[in-house]
Amino acid sequence: MQKNWWKIASVVLLIYSFTAGLLTRIPELPALEQTIRNLYFHVCMWFCMMILFTVSVVNSIRYLRTFDLKYDIYARHYATSGIVFGVLGYSTGAIWMSYTWADPNNPLFQSFSALAREPKLIGAAIALLIYFAYMVLRDSINDMDKRARISAVYNIFAYAMLFPSIWIVPRMMESLHPGAQGNPALDTRDIDAHMRTIFYPAVVGWTLLGVWITTLKIRLTILKERKLAQ
Repeated sequence: MQKNWWKIASVVLLIYSFTAGLLTRIPELPALEQTIRNLYFHVCMWFCMMILFTVSVVNSIRYLRTFDLKYDIYARHYATSGIVFGVLGYSTGAIWMSYTWADPNNPLFQSFSALAREPKLIGAAIALLIYFAYMVLRDSINDMDKRARISAVYNIFAYAMLFPSIWIVPRMMESLHPGAQGNPALDTRDIDAHMRTIFYPAVVGWTLLGVWITTLKIRLTILKERKLAQ
């Protein structure tokens, strides 16, 4: 029971976030209206993605220090889960954008094609493509040790590219996206105090869910490796 407390916590926090996020009051803001509830999904998934990518790169560094292949397995699966949450965060953000930024007088395709040039969207797409390339690189190398070494070095590069592509360059350019002067989810002027009581538990809940999924994948991979070694 003690070993599984964080799994139970993830379920409880997500149930709380879903329920409270749908039922509690929200600020009545023009344009955003009910879509502001997407904050509990879109932004939280991006937080989860960054945490999973951070754990992944830490394990890549640990592999380069020890050359223990288990750290390469950890790095791979945490990166994979991070990509999944990144894609979900990107998708929920694109849907949110189509309801709040798109011009209702223009066809949806024309509106989206104009908004697709948004710096934040371009930077996020570049960051995810870099990590997709990480997975392609891994699958292109057959030798386990060589694959682990090259992948670990590339993972460090991919993580370093997250910051200019998502956090720095888009905020140096004109953007419809909030947060040009900081992170809107953390700025006390950009988020309602009542929403924070749901937002922060949601971040923890989504992150613990991502860790839970990743640990299951890691255990399955290690079992397969042991079976092949017999």
